[in-house]
Formats: sequence, C-alpha cells, structure tokens
Amino acid sequence: MQNRNFRSILYFITVVIFATLSIQFYWNYKNYKDGKQQLIREVQSSVDNAIDSYYIELADRNTIGISLKKDGSILENPQVNSLLRKIDRSGKGLDVLNSIDPNEISEMKVISGSALRNKDTVFGAVNSPGKHKDLHNFFNDTRPLDTTPNMNQLAKRIIISLNTDTLEIPVLNNHIDEQLAAKNIDIDYAYIFRKKEEVTQKFNTEIVDDEVLSTSSNSAYLPKNSSFNLYFTNVATIVLQRNILGIILSAVLIVAVVVCLFFLLKIISRQKQLAELKNDLISNITHEFKTPISTAKVALEGIQNFNKENDPAKTKNYLAVSNIQLDKLQLMVEKLLETATLDGNNLQLNREEVPLVPMLSELVEKHRNLTKNKILCFSAEQQKIHVPADPFHLENALNNILDNAVKYGGDKIEISILVESQMVKIRISDNGTNLTKAQAEHLFEKFYRVPKGNTHDVKGFGIGLYYTKNIIKKHGGSIDLHVNNQTDFTIILPRNG
Repeated sequence: MQNRNFRSILYFITVVIFATLSIQFYWNYKNYKDGKQQLIREVQSSVDNAIDSYYIELADRNTIGISLKKDGSILENPQVNSLLRKIDRSGKGLDVLNSIDPNEISEMKVISGSALRNKDTVFGAVNSPGKHKDLHNFFNDTRPLDTTPNMNQLAKRIIISLNTDTLEIPVLNNHIDEQLAAKNIDIDYAYIFRKKEEVTQKFNTEIVDDEVLSTSSNSAYLPKNSSFNLYFTNVATIVLQRNILGIILSAVLIVAVVVCLFFLLKIISRQKQLAELKNDLISNITHEFKTPISTAKVALEGIQNFNKENDPAKTKNYLAVSNIQLDKLQLMVEKLLETATLDGNNLQLNREEVPLVPMLSELVEKHRNLTKNKILCFSAEQQKIHVPADPFHLENALNNILDNAVKYGGDKIEISILVESQMVKIRISDNGTNLTKAQAEHLFEKFYRVPKGNTHDVKGFGIGLYYTKNIIKKHGGSIDLHVNNQTDFTIILPRNG
C-alpha cells in the first residue's frame, strides 16, 4: 500500500514538473512570437518615417521659388532663362545655384524650399521632370499665357520642384539608421526599390534568403506606382534581449518548482524509509524479546509443572536458564536506553588512560571462542599504546565493530593497531563481499540493517554501529568504512602517552 502511494506521488510530481516546463515553454514561445511581431511593426514604422523624412529633405533641396524684383514677365526675363538653362545643363539639379555668380541673378530673388514654407501665398507651382525635359523649353511650351488657366499669375513668380525617379542610397541609409537607432534596433537590412514593378535600385541584397523577414513601406511620399521593400535579420537576438528578464524569471520559477518538488520527494522518501525502519525495528524487537521471554517462561513452567519432587538441582538449572534470558533482556533494554542517551547529548564520558592492546586482545579472544568457523588475526606495532577514553564505552564500540565483522563479514578477519604521530589507527577488515557501497553509506544510521526480507537469521536492532560512531566522535575520533574487494573499518583516535 505504501509503495503504491509513493509511486502515485512520484507520478504526480513528474506530471507537475512536465506541466510546469510545458507552460513555461509555451509562455516564452508566445512572448517570443509577440516580440517578433512587435519588432516587425517597429521596423515598419521606422522605414515609413525614414522614407517620409528622406522625401521631405529631398523636397527642401530640390524646390526653389523665383520672383522678379521689377515688373515684367518672368518667362521673358533673360536672367531667368539663363538660370533655367544652367540648371538643365549642369546635371546637378538645383545644387548648381550654390556656384552661380550673384550678378547673374541680380534681377530676381531666389528662395530655397525650406524658406518657401513660410510664405503665405505662392503663385504658379510648376513640377519639372528635370533632365528628361529641360526647364527652358518646358516654360516656353506654356505660351501664349492668356490661353493657359492661371498662367497670368506666373508673370512675376514661379516655383520649381525637381522630382527624380532614383534614390540617393547613402542619404536614405542615414535616415533609416537614425530611425532604427531611435528604437534601439540593431539589424542588418537590405532593400529593393521598384518603379512600375521593375527593380530600379537595390541595396545589400546579398543577405536576402529564405529566413529573412520583410516589410513594405506605406509612405505617402513614395512616387506613384512604386514600392519599397526592406529585408532584415538579427531578429532572434533582439527579441531575446528584450525578453531576457522574462526568460530569467521563467528559468528561476522552473528551477524553484523542480527543486521544491524534488525536496518534497526526498522528504517523502525519507519518511518512507523511516516507516520501513520502524516496522523492521518493531519486528526485530518483537523477535529478540520474544525468544528470552519464551525461554524464561518455559523454565518457570518446568519448575512449576515438572519438579513436583522439588529437586534442588533441577530447580537451580531452571532458574539459571531464566536468569540468562533475563540478562539478555536487560542488555537489550540498556542498548535502547544508550541510544536515547546519545540522541539527547546527555552521555558523560569518564576518561582515563586506556591501554588499547590488552582491550582488543581480550575482545578478539572472546570472539574466537564464540566463533569456531572464522579466523581472527590481531597485530599491533607497539605493545604499550594508550588513549584517553572511557573504557566501558570504548570497549563496547570496538566490540560492536568486531561483532559486525563476525556476523556479516567473511571467514577471515584482521585487526591491527598502527601509531601515526599523535593519532592511533585501528583497522578491522574482513574478506566479505556481501555489503554493497550503497548499503555501506547507510550502515552507521540509527536502526539501519542490511535488508534481508522478513528473515531473522542474525539478531540485532540496527543500533550497534550508530552507537559506535557516536562514541568515537565523542572521543574526538572518526570512523570510516570502505567497501571494495573486502570490508574495511578504520577508526582514528587521538593519542596520549
């Protein structure tokens, strides 16, 4: 039942993690798509503004107003006719005015395009196609004046505006760069200008491929029957930079959710392990306590039911059996109480100079006598090795290690004492290979026993090595376990004397 619940929780956590990742991925992807569309709109706006400002600047440079200072027809004035011919022949458009001698236009007043905006009244605006038809002949074609509507108003003043079918690419690029920079957009771009569906001009078109984005200008300043298409790249980098805060927050949220869920899973797993340890401990205690209780009960029943003649020898034997079993019960209770004392940090050590060699020799000899099918070897570098320790607790701690090696280890156990500077190293190893590295990591935990199902072939509560580790630590030492081709316990204690 518990395993089923644990699996259900594991599946639920997996689903939550997957759902969190999916939602965050969808949210980031949607933000990316929205950011991409927003960038396209901003580029569209920048292109329209750039073309508007380009043609406004072009109109300022290519528009002039001419008025006579004296009465007379402007179309018959020699200086005006000479000026129109120079504009036609120069190939520079209205820029030629910058190099004309003021004496050549002394009878007229020339006003630039920007200044014309401030005039309240302008008479007779005339658009000229520039070099395709010279200005002088254009105005001559308008005679006689009285047959052309409003031509009489051109007697003293005219406005000349030259329109071109080509783009000044460097100038247009400056306008585009300024508009993009104002919106913090850094892209590589290309464009194609078409007049009546035919490509008239293009710029940087080598970057155009299937993956570039494009937009078309909707500027009202574009010439009639013309189009301007701009192509650009670097979109992903810009969109990601703009959404970097959202991406970071999303990543933090994902990490936080995953970490919390795994932490929850770890806690649940730990609780599951504790529940299993509790059940195993209860099972072990029940089994361990049941045996001496049953034996003592049988001995007492023997005195009561099978000793009607009151044989003193038989009574003594029955009582001896009962005492042995009660001593076992007392020892087990004391072990449990010692564990509680360790957890409460109330254990007081009565330190004295303890000779290690005699203590270990007696323990080894005791286990030799109790175990006939295992070989125990003991060696020491020196015979007089002392450590400041509580003899009772230190002996119990070392005995637990030996007992563990005898119960669970191989058939050959080696015990050695080495002296290193101010430290004493006690090594207890056996050639057993039943213990895995994963099990070794938990061997010093309270109530932990190597899983063997429901069998109780080896007695114990799983507190011996936990007790040993705590006693060694309270003595200022350490204990390590290494599992490879054999099992090695290494105890290090501070030396004195």
